[in-house]
Amino acid sequence: MTPSTLMGPAPAAAPAPPLAARAASVGASPVREILALTERPEVISFAGGLPAPELFDADGIRAAYDRVLAGEPHRVLQYSTTEGDPALRNAVAERLTGRGLATGPDALLVTTGSQQGLTLLATALLEPGDTVVVENPTYLAALQCFGFAGARVVPVPSDEDGIDPEALAEVVERERPKLLYLVPTFQNPTGRTLPLARRQAVAEVAARHGLWVLEDDPYGELRFEGEHQPWLSSLPQAADRTVLLGSFSKVMAPGMRLGWLRAPAALRRACVIAKQSLDLHCSTVDQAAAARYLADSDLDAHLARVRDAYRARRDALVDGLAAALPDGSTWNRPEGGMFVWARLPEGHDATALLREAVARDVAYVPGAPFFAGTPDPATLRMSFTTHTPEEIREGLRRLAGVLRTSR
Repeated sequence: MTPSTLMGPAPAAAPAPPLAARAASVGASPVREILALTERPEVISFAGGLPAPELFDADGIRAAYDRVLAGEPHRVLQYSTTEGDPALRNAVAERLTGRGLATGPDALLVTTGSQQGLTLLATALLEPGDTVVVENPTYLAALQCFGFAGARVVPVPSDEDGIDPEALAEVVERERPKLLYLVPTFQNPTGRTLPLARRQAVAEVAARHGLWVLEDDPYGELRFEGEHQPWLSSLPQAADRTVLLGSFSKVMAPGMRLGWLRAPAALRRACVIAKQSLDLHCSTVDQAAAARYLADSDLDAHLARVRDAYRARRDALVDGLAAALPDGSTWNRPEGGMFVWARLPEGHDATALLREAVARDVAYVPGAPFFAGTPDPATLRMSFTTHTPEEIREGLRRLAGVLRTSR
C-alpha cells in the first residue's frame, strides 16, 4: 500500500474566511456600471461626469512631462515625500490665495484625486458608528466612502439653493454628527450652488455645535456666469474646522489622478500618516509635470476656453429639455459645473426607463442612487460636457422617444 492509501482520503479544504462586513455592505457604484453600458460609440451619453477629452491641453501637458523627464529624470522617477511635490503645493497655494483663501504650501497635502482625500479624512476622523450628515441628494462616491468607514449617514433636506441651514441645525441638534459633507458649488449630482447667506449659516451651525465640515470643490473653477461664492473654508466662523478638497481632474486631466487637501495642521498630519499606509505618495513624475505645467502654461486661458465650450453645451441641453422630457417635468439651469438635475412627473421611474433609453442609444444617470435617505425615483442627472451642442440635440431627440411616450 502507498502512504496515501494508509492515510485515507485527504480532508476537504476549509473555506476561506469571509470578506469584511463593510465590503459586503457597500454596493458597487451604479454610475460606474451605467458607464459600462454606454461604451458603444453610437451612444450619446449624458451619464458620465467626465471632462471633454478634446479640450484637454494635450500638447501643453506632454511638453511639461518632456521637460521634467529631460531635466530631472533622477528626481521625478524616484520616491518622494508623502506631503507632495513642493513646487506643486506652492502653485496650488498661490492659486488659492489669489482667489481669496490665504494658504501656504505647508497647509496642503497632495492626493490621488480629491477622491483619495475623502478616504484619508474618513480614515483620520471616523470611528465605526460615527454619524456623518450630508446634503440630500449627494455625491455617490462619498456615500460609498463613508459606508466603508462604518459611518452612519444621515441626510439633510435640500432645495434649489442647496442644503437647508435650518434643517441642518435641527438634524445636528438631534443626531450629534462628527462631520458634515458638502459640495457647495455646482454640486454633483444637482449642479446647485449654495448662496453666501446659506454658507454663513452652515458655518455658524458647525461652529456652534462643534463638527467638522468637509467642503468638496472639484467644479468651482468651471463657472460660466454669475458671481464667485467664497469657500466655507474662508469664513471665520468655521475656518478652524473646515477641510477643503480640490482636484486637477476637471481643470487639467483626470488621468493624472491628482488632487489636494487643505486642512488644519493636526488633521492634515493625521491624513499624511493615513496616506503613508495607503500609497506612500502620489506619482512623483505626475506631480512634477503638473507643477511644470502650471509654471509654463496659462491654466486660466485654458479654463476660459473650457468654460466657453461648456456654456454652449449647457445651453443646448437646458434649452432642449422642454421638448425631450414629459410635460410637467422640472429642471435647473446651473451657472457652471457639469450637471443638470431634472425631475420627471409623479409616476415616472428614471431607473426603469434607462434600459429602454440605452436601447435607443442615449443614456443618463437615474437620481435614486444619490439619495442617502428615501430616494426619489423620478429624478435624473444629466451631464452636458462630453458632447457638442449638435450631438446634445440629437441625444435629446432620442430621449424624447423614450420619455415622452412613457407613463
